[in-house]
Amino acid sequence: MSKISIITSFLGLWLTSYLSDNNQIIFGFFLIFTFGILHGANDLVLIDRIEKKKKKPFIKIIISYVIIVLLSVILFTSLPTLALLLFIIVSGYHFGEQHWQIISYERNLASKLFELTYGLFILGLLLNFNNSEVSKIIIEITSITLSPIVYKVIVLVLGLFLVCFSYLMAIKSSDFKKNILEQFFYLVLLCVIFKSSSLIWGFTIYFIFWHSIPSLNDQIIFLYGSYSFTNFKNYLKTAFWYWFVSLCGITLLYFAAKDLIIFDALFFSFLASITFPHAIVILKMFKK
Repeated sequence: MSKISIITSFLGLWLTSYLSDNNQIIFGFFLIFTFGILHGANDLVLIDRIEKKKKKPFIKIIISYVIIVLLSVILFTSLPTLALLLFIIVSGYHFGEQHWQIISYERNLASKLFELTYGLFILGLLLNFNNSEVSKIIIEITSITLSPIVYKVIVLVLGLFLVCFSYLMAIKSSDFKKNILEQFFYLVLLCVIFKSSSLIWGFTIYFIFWHSIPSLNDQIIFLYGSYSFTNFKNYLKTAFWYWFVSLCGITLLYFAAKDLIIFDALFFSFLASITFPHAIVILKMFKK
């Protein structure tokens, strides 16, 4: 999957030179609304498979999932700063966990802290290279203003932590040690992409090609035993209605708030609300 991610990333970087900022946003949202939302559309099927031994009724699983989403919405409404911070932390761990599944090492507290730091570092790079756009969204959500230096300090601190955790991981895992240079190349590539692209386009390239598509691959293997085009079609069949409902929700949100300056904030709040339960489901899946 890494080869596919690299090729598509270079393609995305090449398109940056030919797409205007508006077209980057349009194409970016298209990919997010398709592959991005699709990779989380089968959460209920996944959790049903995971919880089969516990014999939980499917209706209880649905209710639990919806409750987590509603709690996320309430949190963003009542405590937006805390909600945004939790969203970044959960997303960081979720990205890091997915990225490092291909490397063999002992899964413990130290490895989880490493995966969290890695994911947060990726997000930090994205936010730092697009700090002006990010600051506007943060102001809309929390009314807090951050100076550009704050983003640089965050990236620097996370980078130092990442080096320390990487050193500890390399000591304990020979497989990890063999992949350090390759992973460092990926980080350099992502830096170039984030620096050259707009916020939405840079996020799209990482979110779709480095996270969503590999996650789809892992989910299909978990559900059907192997990846094939037939199993991909089976995945689409079960995910379609969940994906369709999510898309309808975003469409309603757009028409309700398209003339408001807070649409970006509402959009990211919506993403956060569906990210929290999704991250929990994928965490349980990897434990299996």
